[in-house]
Amino acid sequence: MTTSPTVENAAHSGRTARTDNWWASPLMVALGFLAFIIYATYRAFENNYYEVNQYLSPFYSPKLIFDWWHFSPALLILWVPAGFRATCYYYRKAYYRAYFLTPPACGVVGTQGSSYCGETKFPWVLQNLHRYFFYAAAIVLLILWYDAIISFKTPDGHFSVSLLSLVMVLNCVLLSGYTFGCHAYRHLCGGALNCFSSNEQAKTRFKVWQFVTRLNEHHMGWAWASLFSVGFTDFFVSQVARGNMGPIPFF
Repeated sequence: MTTSPTVENAAHSGRTARTDNWWASPLMVALGFLAFIIYATYRAFENNYYEVNQYLSPFYSPKLIFDWWHFSPALLILWVPAGFRATCYYYRKAYYRAYFLTPPACGVVGTQGSSYCGETKFPWVLQNLHRYFFYAAAIVLLILWYDAIISFKTPDGHFSVSLLSLVMVLNCVLLSGYTFGCHAYRHLCGGALNCFSSNEQAKTRFKVWQFVTRLNEHHMGWAWASLFSVGFTDFFVSQVARGNMGPIPFF
């Protein structure tokens, strides 16, 4: 009796000649994603403690309040960054390995079998929406920059610098590095060109493409740093809104 490739691969998943702790990376990725998903889901449905004075949580920005919407306003906006990250080329590699073991690491047998169809069938074909999620994510990022800038202005109109406002700026910097270093934007800057030196416009695009490429070379770092920063910024805002701590003003 023969065994199908899918069953055989699944039965031998994890086989490898590697002697290092290859399982540590996919395990940490799986736990990291899980922790963020649990926290973000809780905060999105909590629908409270997301705004205080001039500070607004990135989970709830832009703040969309409608009479016909009786649920958390975060649910109207979080699908944008969630979709952008879920379809991101780095994140796809990370969670494919961590959760689907396809394969879990280089040189390690995974669960992929003869039924593998790439990303041509539902739901995986939706990964091709990444380039469109980029446009929506860029708009949300611009709004987050606006939130960070106005966080330096107190409700009575005075200029003030606090640790929370600096954290909001840092969050935007990290999100910008991640968003504008993505493969979709890199293609947008340098794609569909046969020559980078044919004219001044092509030369300018080449310079932009080079800068985006430098960001893209560290896409994994930007991805994790920005994921942590957006969660920490929301946590900081929520603690100030709960009255557990202040924004820690400098002047």
